[in-house]
Amino acid sequence: MYLIGYDIGSSSVKAALVDAESGKTLVRTQYPDQEMAIQAPQAGWAEQDPAQWWDALVQSTQRLKTGFNFDPQQVKAIGISYQMHGLVLLDKNQEVLRPSIIWCDGRAVTTGEAAFGRIGAEKSLQHLLNSPGNFTASKLRWVQENEPDLYRRIAHFMLPGDYLALRLSGELGTTISGLSEGIFWDFLEKKPADLVFGDYQIDPALTPPILPTFGIQGQLSASAAATLGLAPGIPIAYRAGDQPNNALALNVLEPGEVAATGGTSGVVYALTEKALYDPQSRVNGFAHVNYTLEKPVIGVLMCINGAGIQYAWLRKNLGLANTNYADLGKIAASSPIGAKGLGMLPFGNGAERILVNRDPGSSMHGLNFNVHGQADLLRAGLEGIAFAFVYGMEILQGMGLDLHILRVGNDNLFQSAIFSQPIATLMNSQIEVMDTTGAVGAAKGAGFGAGLYADLRSALGNTPVVGKWAPDGAAAEYREAYLRWKGALEG
Repeated sequence: MYLIGYDIGSSSVKAALVDAESGKTLVRTQYPDQEMAIQAPQAGWAEQDPAQWWDALVQSTQRLKTGFNFDPQQVKAIGISYQMHGLVLLDKNQEVLRPSIIWCDGRAVTTGEAAFGRIGAEKSLQHLLNSPGNFTASKLRWVQENEPDLYRRIAHFMLPGDYLALRLSGELGTTISGLSEGIFWDFLEKKPADLVFGDYQIDPALTPPILPTFGIQGQLSASAAATLGLAPGIPIAYRAGDQPNNALALNVLEPGEVAATGGTSGVVYALTEKALYDPQSRVNGFAHVNYTLEKPVIGVLMCINGAGIQYAWLRKNLGLANTNYADLGKIAASSPIGAKGLGMLPFGNGAERILVNRDPGSSMHGLNFNVHGQADLLRAGLEGIAFAFVYGMEILQGMGLDLHILRVGNDNLFQSAIFSQPIATLMNSQIEVMDTTGAVGAAKGAGFGAGLYADLRSALGNTPVVGKWAPDGAAAEYREAYLRWKGALEG
């Protein structure tokens, strides 16, 4: 028996085929090989055509079939992980009305700030654990105000994962976890957030039916099965946003456990049973994958939009596009800690929540044409992302969250010593690198949702730890470089 998991990002769609009995990952793949395009019709905007995600899902499925010869009839469940906070709009015929306004789009910042003022900071944070901010609800309100003719044609709003599930099964749906990431969920009332729908004058009927995160959410339709080369009737049995799903993949399920990832964006995601919030809404609380009304497990998420995208930008624009990331790291390592006084702020990918929705852009500080070269630029880029993590993690610590152990995947920035070591040292944290990915987590989550396992821990199995980072003896050097970086940010 097999399980398939998809992880729909803004850069690519990753797919994994997992043996349901052994828990072994048989093949991992992705499509496309180069990052998917993000359209920016205006400065600060970010859009993608949902058809692009579907095409990448189809192509990644073909690569699974090429990578391992399996009987499609033996696939017992499909799971979906997806880029959070996006907005997909459908008409009454379930046709997409406009490109998706995705997670790093900043057009709705002022919309959310205005709603925060109208609702009231205390009430908003108590009920939503967040300001409406730049999240999905605010993006929908932006469409209502700026594209009224199109808005009147909307039959349903969806998150990116909801749309892919629809393409797979023909069934409309969303989840409590999904609604919470869009700021459509009231944690105090434990139901869809009437105060948001009311303030934004959005008809709650536009919400798709609420489905369980784990469970039969639909079945692979005959037409989708023909396109994918799979068997019709396979249950779609799990969906979650990429960060809650990443935590699932890393076996982070209970209060006190912490997951992190360093991809295009960077995230630290700490679980708690308490309805915690930051008074400035610089971090955000969402319903975790195992959130229930009886046991409300909440993930407090610290997000940095400008993370790996800065390193990718440096790679491209320093003429190193054909150099792999391992070799880039070797080049960067020839520069000392602190990159000879060169610092780089990574905030060049939209408004940043940890900066109270400011969008300062990326910038270099301390550049000396007679001192600094390629290695220093690369090191400053990596350290700048790491220091942004530390800056955000200090907010989480201030809320009382314990960050002494972080679990991370083995497919992102945490593979780099130049990135990981300053975080471990400055935060006095142990970082455990685990051999899993979001697509693998989605596959195993679907296995539990389809009833193939007695409990979620059994579905996830024992994820191997393949590396560790611990505080080292260079704390003084890292602290000096971090304080210089922080001074450039706040100065």
